Amino acid sequence: MHSNPRPETPAPRAATPLRGAAALACLALAAPTLLAFNLPPSSTFLNQAAALIGWGGWLALLAAALPVSVWPRSGGLAALQSALVLLLLAALASPLWAGLPWSLALSSAGMIAAALLAAQMGAAMQRGGLAQPAFRAFCIGLVVAGVASSVIGIVQVFAPGWADGEWIARSYIEGRAVGNLRQPNHLSSLLLWSTVAALWLGEARAVRRWGSALLALLFIFVIVLSGSRTGALSVVLLAGWGLLDRRLSRFTRTLLLLAPLVYAAFWLGTSAWADHSHHVFGGETRFTTKGDISSSRYGIWADTLALIRMHPWAGVGFGEFNFAWTLTPFPGRPVAFFDHTHNLVLQFAVELGLPLAALVLALLVWALYSALRDALRARADADPAQAPLRRAAFVMVLLILVHSLLEYPLWYAYFLLPAAFAFGLGLATPGALPAGEAAAPPGRTRPLLIAAMLLMVGGLAAVADYARVVVIFAPAEGAPPLAQRIEDGRHSVLFAHHADYAAATTAEHPADVLKAFQRAPHYLLDARLLQAWAIALNEAGETQRARYIAQRLREFRNPQSEPFFAPCQAPPKRGAALPFQCLAPTRQFDFEDFR
Repeated sequence: MHSNPRPETPAPRAATPLRGAAALACLALAAPTLLAFNLPPSSTFLNQAAALIGWGGWLALLAAALPVSVWPRSGGLAALQSALVLLLLAALASPLWAGLPWSLALSSAGMIAAALLAAQMGAAMQRGGLAQPAFRAFCIGLVVAGVASSVIGIVQVFAPGWADGEWIARSYIEGRAVGNLRQPNHLSSLLLWSTVAALWLGEARAVRRWGSALLALLFIFVIVLSGSRTGALSVVLLAGWGLLDRRLSRFTRTLLLLAPLVYAAFWLGTSAWADHSHHVFGGETRFTTKGDISSSRYGIWADTLALIRMHPWAGVGFGEFNFAWTLTPFPGRPVAFFDHTHNLVLQFAVELGLPLAALVLALLVWALYSALRDALRARADADPAQAPLRRAAFVMVLLILVHSLLEYPLWYAYFLLPAAFAFGLGLATPGALPAGEAAAPPGRTRPLLIAAMLLMVGGLAAVADYARVVVIFAPAEGAPPLAQRIEDGRHSVLFAHHADYAAATTAEHPADVLKAFQRAPHYLLDARLLQAWAIALNEAGETQRARYIAQRLREFRNPQSEPFFAPCQAPPKRGAALPFQCLAPTRQFDFEDFR
């Protein structure tokens, strides 16, 4: 008697390329960086909203391709997610004790939640066996963004008259490329990512190696045109990648090692062209010792360290750096109105306090170490594609972290979400798509898919909410009176502080809108708002507080405030009291007295 033969176990399904992933990746990664048009009061809101909407759509596509059972776990991923959760909780707690308006807290919390989702999705792609096609689409999106931004940057330097401000942004720095992100350092970081993406596509044979080399040369050339010193430093880091990563092909390693020399050759060539043709190359003065080579960063870092010494344990509150710094006496302060410390470590330390900042940073460092360790351990004989993929993703994260030590790119969705995705991709154990689990069983939900759809809907809702304050600053024909537009804007969920700013700075008697100063100063205290606040307090009988605010305004030496302080320079009239702004307060205050 013969038993029935045992059926063979079906082989795991091979990961197939994600249909439409590259197109949606271009919408998520390229579209936000190419949008030149924006509406006041924010010059970057529509770019960020485009990133949120695009990433919601792209992550939804990725989530739909995953089996329900995929939920990656690793020590490094847990550390990254724990750090983000602590930041999210700090943002939500800030209104309760630090006075941060809920509109600002919810905006920050939403961005951090989106980063949590992007990191989890990157890890899920790795665990679900879809890392290769997902990262391929990701890199294609970055290359498309890089090529288009390079063309824009070249126009801004060599044919600035073609920049119309609608399709191609006008450069506010003559002779420097700023892209449609309107910031040379942002353009350089985008192009550095695009360089890594192009070289990985060459390594993965998605494009020919000579094609990836030409793309990299184009991107390095436009980094030169940006005149970004952060970009120059990061080109050296690319050479370090080529020096240390022996898994790369000889062609790619050679190109990376030569990157600083290529950068120098492009720099010298562009300088020679500018001198010969009598054009302006704005980068020529970027590495001179004349003036402040740090662009006021040394000053703001010194002030930040002083604030940390004053508030070491609990910090000044999440999102409250500008408020605390502006309202703390710093007679030698930088005259620009800084809303960030331009250093991620100092930002956490001053806003969260040293204990919580140390915990968050320790978790991030552990996650970064885990990503590097796993990239180095990836075995070519087990999966030849894993090592180059993980290392390229790690280099992308490292480049944006270096930028974060000099600026605050991670406060923008079009940098935060790609960084989180690449980070998550390098923190999960590789897997294969299980057989029979391509679709969710009946009655089972996909939490990642739902979260991605919520991100897309949230981005669209934010655009609709933003329209409530746009009408204040750019009213259409037949719009209601300003007072009505401001009142309607105050009901915005995420942008009510803009309406308060308009109320505070346009009122004939600021004391009549004293309530507006409860929210508006927590977004950005500038010369107009400080002056209006001082006048409002004086009109309300709070003369000592008004004098304190006026003294802080005087420290900025802003030309807008010169008429306000002009009476202080005139010869005093006999028997007449000096205006309040001319006298120092006789009481001691600190920023916490104005929350």
